[in-house]
Amino acid sequence: METITAIEKELIEKTHFPTGEVLNSPEQIKQRLSQAKNASTLGNSFKHKVKIIFEDEEGKKMVETTIWGVTEKYLLLKRGMSLPLCRVHQILIN
Repeated sequence: METITAIEKELIEKTHFPTGEVLNSPEQIKQRLSQAKNASTLGNSFKHKVKIIFEDEEGKKMVETTIWGVTEKYLLLKRGMSLPLCRVHQILIN
């Protein structure tokens, strides 16, 4: 079983991301974008936090934060922070 390390959102700025896609199929990528848009709507409307499972150069990590926006390539977080969408495995909406 693969280990997922929980990190604080402030550490995302210091994280190094490879450029490759972490998901295997167009259907998974489409589903991730849908999850991201839903999470952004919840973040903007209700300041709802979600869990984002992503992969950097060291392995899988998880952060709990609010998604404020979604672009074609990034999840937009607080204080100008962003997370490459291609490195996101899953967005868990509680």
